[in-house]
Amino acid sequence: MTPPLRELLAALTPQPEKVTAYVDDTYVQETVEHLDRLGVDAAKFAREHSLLLLKPDAIVARSVEPTLKWLADNNFRVVSAFRVAVDRHFARALWYFAWNIASPERRRLADLLVGISDVLVLVVRGVDAELPVPVRLTEAKGATDPRKRKPGELRYLLGRHNYLLNLVHSPDDPADVLRELAIHLDERSRATVVAQAGTGDDRSADALVIADDLYAQAPARSFDRATAVETILRDLERTGSTAPPGFDPQDDAECARLLYSAWADGRELDPWSVIVLGSYVLPMRVGTQPQTLRPVTAQDWLEERP
Repeated sequence: MTPPLRELLAALTPQPEKVTAYVDDTYVQETVEHLDRLGVDAAKFAREHSLLLLKPDAIVARSVEPTLKWLADNNFRVVSAFRVAVDRHFARALWYFAWNIASPERRRLADLLVGISDVLVLVVRGVDAELPVPVRLTEAKGATDPRKRKPGELRYLLGRHNYLLNLVHSPDDPADVLRELAIHLDERSRATVVAQAGTGDDRSADALVIADDLYAQAPARSFDRATAVETILRDLERTGSTAPPGFDPQDDAECARLLYSAWADGRELDPWSVIVLGSYVLPMRVGTQPQTLRPVTAQDWLEERP
């Protein structure tokens, strides 16, 4: 029988603030109640499994195959794979407790990004040892900040582009696994995924089939800033506008002003090129306050667990 929700969450995150927030979170409540009806131990499932979301930028970068190899090389088994149609509401639900520091520009770019393609979500299984699987995966995945990524980490392997174009997301700890399952999946789909995960069979082949479909939907594109500027300038010329005299494509402030002006004028620009250029030249956060819930690290888990 599932213990009271607060007690369950206290065992699945080292962060008291997260326990308080998640007790009243409808996504967490939905998953826990559903797993209980399925006869699945929510705590055990959340410690032994994690989710790896390959974002639209990962699809454009053709990152599925190297991700699957990296997972296998790091003792993670893909036990389910599914496709999710994403929109602005999905992004806000998934990063709800972090987006209090997101700038308006970052939200705008994120809304463009979810329009590029659907996403691929992998359910991965591993050994629940000193670190539960979600914590170990997040540690091994690497930092959001490209300057902090290290050889051997997934984000280092896939490409150190910038803060926004980080290609993959995973839940920080087991409590996040419960929340994100309900964000990604309705009840029927969730039951199928949980059943697949329960067999422990490797379903990397399923992920490759989904990847092929996603690749057909979203063509490979360049992450190069100069290429993005060139495309935007061509789009502006096509719509009867031009860059200011003496425009310097290497100047962050001038590139930012170019985007602000195009948005203000309602110019139709290539979304991917706007995402790439904007991710380099626009502010990504506001204020100096911390996220509503700070990230959970492996060190947090080791220091805070009894």
